[in-house]
Amino acid sequence: MPVRPVTITGEPVLHRRAAVVTEFDDDLRTLVEDMYETMDAAHGVGLAAPQIGVGLRLFTYEFTNDDGVPPRGVVINPSLTLSKISGADPDPEEEVEGCLSVPGLSYPLKRAEWARVQGFDVDGQPVDFEATGWFARVMQHEYDHLDGKLYIDRLNDRWGRRARKHIKNEGWAKEGLTWMPGVDPDPFGH
Repeated sequence: MPVRPVTITGEPVLHRRAAVVTEFDDDLRTLVEDMYETMDAAHGVGLAAPQIGVGLRLFTYEFTNDDGVPPRGVVINPSLTLSKISGADPDPEEEVEGCLSVPGLSYPLKRAEWARVQGFDVDGQPVDFEATGWFARVMQHEYDHLDGKLYIDRLNDRWGRRARKHIKNEGWAKEGLTWMPGVDPDPFGH
């Protein structure tokens, strides 16, 4: 399966709601395998279909967790139920998040500590599990992509200003920019 280019903020598919998956077929299986390959090559803990230019509601993940959930999986047409998100400022050492579509940047962000994830696997079978801590963060991050949101859209004013300035300085926020995992330098230094 081929590794696909990762879209960078500004690509329209990243900033609009993705479409519901209606066909659980070989094309979907191929897409999921490509997403796993791309996620692995990029050293990511998750990858949403819009991040490889496909506007469909699914994401893959690779995250060892304490919740009894397989550490590698796919969730198609997910829904999330979240615990309350604290109104406190995010901890700049403990709550730092990054994104393959905002390569090389990381900023503090508050997320819910618990999430219930429901959806389907690649064969159309129901998926239903709870995620806590960082695993819950991964689920929220990837789910946001399906609604056209990047983590930088959720930053508080202080960190949001820094992110917007950095994105402007990089020349991003325009259509057509990608990076290729396994070919281009790893923006997170893995």
